[in-house]
Amino acid sequence: MAMKKLLVASLLLGSSVVHAEQFVVDDIRFEGLQRVALGAALLKTPVRIGDSVDERDVADMIQALFASGNFEDIQVFRDGNALVVKVIERPTIASITFSGNKAIKDEQLQENLNASKISVGEALDRTTLSKIEKGLEDFYYSVGKYNASVKAVVTPLPRNRADLKFVFTEGVSAKIQQINFIGNRVFTDEDLRDKFNLQADVPWWNFLADEKYQKQVLAGDLETLRSQYLNNGYLKYKLESTHVSISPDKKGVYITLNINEGQQYTVKGVKFRGNLVGAQGELAGLVTFKEGDIYNGAKVTGLEESIKRRLGELGYAYPQVNTIPEFDDTNQQVSLLVNVEPGKRIYVRNIAFSGNTSTQDEVLRREMRQMEGSWLNSKSIELGKERLNRTGFFESVDVQTVRVPGTEDQVDVQYKVKEANAGNINFGVGYGTESGVSFQAGIQQDNFLGTGNRFGISAMMNDYQKNVSVEYRDPYFTLDGISLGGKVYYNEFEASDANISDYTNQSYGASLTWGFPYDELNFFEFGLGYDHNKISNTEEYYQIEKFKQIHDFDQANTSIELDDFDWSVSWTRNNLNRGFFPTAGNHQRATFRMTVPGSDAQYFKAQYDVRQYFPLTQEQDFTLLLRGRLGYGNGYGTTDNGSDQLLPFYENFYAGGFSTLRGFRSNTVGPKAVYVGGCDSGGSIGGNNSCATGSDDAAGGNAVALASVELIVPTPFASEEARNQIRTSLFIDAGNVWDTEYDLSGQDGDFLYDYSDPFLIRASYGAALQWMSPMGPLVFSVARPLKKYDGDDEEFFTFTIGRTF
Repeated sequence: MAMKKLLVASLLLGSSVVHAEQFVVDDIRFEGLQRVALGAALLKTPVRIGDSVDERDVADMIQALFASGNFEDIQVFRDGNALVVKVIERPTIASITFSGNKAIKDEQLQENLNASKISVGEALDRTTLSKIEKGLEDFYYSVGKYNASVKAVVTPLPRNRADLKFVFTEGVSAKIQQINFIGNRVFTDEDLRDKFNLQADVPWWNFLADEKYQKQVLAGDLETLRSQYLNNGYLKYKLESTHVSISPDKKGVYITLNINEGQQYTVKGVKFRGNLVGAQGELAGLVTFKEGDIYNGAKVTGLEESIKRRLGELGYAYPQVNTIPEFDDTNQQVSLLVNVEPGKRIYVRNIAFSGNTSTQDEVLRREMRQMEGSWLNSKSIELGKERLNRTGFFESVDVQTVRVPGTEDQVDVQYKVKEANAGNINFGVGYGTESGVSFQAGIQQDNFLGTGNRFGISAMMNDYQKNVSVEYRDPYFTLDGISLGGKVYYNEFEASDANISDYTNQSYGASLTWGFPYDELNFFEFGLGYDHNKISNTEEYYQIEKFKQIHDFDQANTSIELDDFDWSVSWTRNNLNRGFFPTAGNHQRATFRMTVPGSDAQYFKAQYDVRQYFPLTQEQDFTLLLRGRLGYGNGYGTTDNGSDQLLPFYENFYAGGFSTLRGFRSNTVGPKAVYVGGCDSGGSIGGNNSCATGSDDAAGGNAVALASVELIVPTPFASEEARNQIRTSLFIDAGNVWDTEYDLSGQDGDFLYDYSDPFLIRASYGAALQWMSPMGPLVFSVARPLKKYDGDDEEFFTFTIGRTF
């Protein structure tokens, strides 16, 4: 009987034992060891020389050796009073390869194998291989590939090694042939099918529908089905059964859902119970439905979330809110009992930051609205996250609250950031279809040395402009958020090379700005500036003639120099969800600049810009962007000779190009220069014998209106990580530039159209790709005019390097 028990135990372990009677071991010998050292094998053996052993001890010995994971087979024999252990070691994995896998990447497979301790250099466990084969096949079945198979092929190699190859036969996904409903009376089959992501008999043009069976997608559709009933008052809806059958060829799936709709209920009343922390009236005000309304599950869930958020703002980090329905089946009414358990009130012990390798902690900490040592406020924590996102210094910001070990009323708040390229040090050559070849050099840092300050020294030269500037801005000049900044510059501008009627402007100047926050979203800024402009090489055209006359700029004077001092005020409202590629929120900015009385040119300019992002999906990968701009400028007062001041032509608004109206050449949209003369008997515009000729040279205007509709879409073929660096969009741009001071209607001459008409709208459509590259924002767009007028120049391609986000 003892021998029989020993043999059963041995056979279960895949080994054999002889001589089961008890004896004293005077030697233990191993045979078959190659990779495993004798000492390591002996350490795993519970039997020692001098021990008295029987069949149970030998069985324990076999179990211990198998547990080491080094052996495929173990046999134990008795040779006199010695134990002889014959082993076959598991082969060492020399290589792992994959063949035929398309649905699962090699990297994902290797991660799964590593978790199961199947990797190069490890011992090969065939039992584990069988489990992996079955697990992978189960995955394929879950996505509807019922013909799929996975086979682990082991090829022996010398020195007890083996190559491991996984051979995949994925097959094709089974398509849904029918989705049937049983028991539905309120909603038709078509009504219910329309809510499903899984579809049968999908038409060729509906490329968004999914007709391939997937277990996870079906689970989501069943939850959608449940919500459909709960949101329409059917609280006792129940899915009685779900039957999924497969066709004999395993290529078709039939789904049958047996449902019990129940009765529709209306709300009888809402009551609260539990610890309401003295805010019962406030919590009751969060209810968005009233007595007699049809029960709506989404609104009840929304009420629970609103209560949790409010409690979170009061320091209760982990509240429990549950709604208990009490049914009145006779009247088909339901009373809702909202049970509130706020838990303990929580303090914030520490606020910590990680991931900011360049940005100083102080820069992040000054954006916080949650204070250490105070009650936790979930709204303040989220506001801190929003403010970090708006700085534009970070690609992503995540926050979590972590309980302090050993306490019940303290948490630490941890912000994890991923830094973005907030500037660059560059020297290079670029090309733009608007600017030609350009040379750039300098430093531009919005987060200078991690301080959060903006600093820039830049030099730029292209076909029409040479510019050198130095700027600095400290957004937290004081702890209260008062900002201070300044800029000095020198610029040479050749208008004719920028598609503008010819003139040359050499200018230099300086400005000083300071601002303050009004609240979390609104910011005001004030500035003082000085500009010196030297204008020369002007063309003789109508729009410039009057300005030249009032400033004594005639044929005798080949140039004129103007010194202007100005003051400015601006208002910015920003609630974008992040400063880098936002997907939700609003940004508005209004500016007003005016030269002080006594300046050579007395004028003012006002401009208003707005951006509104509307996320179209919960993941915010599809977003609608609306943009607009309104601008107006004019002169004020009179000159020494009694003439009315005008807006200087070099301050005119222009449109066209990648930053305003894509699809049109830079600056070409709007008024064109009208050249005077050419009459047989002389004359000028406005005279008794006037004539003039229109041209293609842009002159700009004192008013502008622009609008854009842009659909932001996921970038095709881009990985999840790359999508944080790349943005793709489809757009329609529209707008116009006009002049309120020059009315050419009624004049004789060859004019393209009346340049004072604000309703001569140009429009274009196209696609754009934005990439935050290491050298700065790169923009590529393809656009074509949707509506244009004779004389407008169209631009089919725009390729520009510049800060346009």
